[in-house]
Amino acid sequence: MLPMKRNKQAGFTLIEMLIVVLLLGILAMLVIPQISVSTEDASLNTLHSNLGSMRNAVELYYHQHNETYPGEHDITGTATADAAVAATAFLQQLTQYTDINGDVAAVKDATHIYGPYLKSVTLPTNPYNNDNTVVCDPAEDDITARASAGTQGWKFYPQTGVLMANDGAHDTL
Repeated sequence: MLPMKRNKQAGFTLIEMLIVVLLLGILAMLVIPQISVSTEDASLNTLHSNLGSMRNAVELYYHQHNETYPGEHDITGTATADAAVAATAFLQQLTQYTDINGDVAAVKDATHIYGPYLKSVTLPTNPYNNDNTVVCDPAEDDITARASAGTQGWKFYPQTGVLMANDGAHDTL
């Protein structure tokens, strides 16, 4: 008998291709969960960093403004109980210059000597709902209150100084 001659065609057999695909599938099963865990860790670290920065700004404001938190007074320095006015005041009092009463000015002058407490004109973004707005509850005076609601990125209680994430899952941080 004559030995069979193989064709001189280059390429992979079906079995070799199946083995490669199987190995790639196994590698993907090992790598993809690690990527999702890394993404969650990054989001959580960003949330902690943003909360820490804003809480530091709020506390500095509190100590420089006769133990009054931002949003407790409106932008003219008058006490407010309106949630929308408090939210607007909170943002402006942290991002612009203020006087001792919380009156806001865009430029520093002889009376508006405090702030700005945050470098940007907006609040940092909550990485879990991609929102940088704040909702205020000026009526709440219970320091243990931690009820997140709505779609805003942050929730602030002007009477107690409690600032938290408002995404429904991280309000205890």
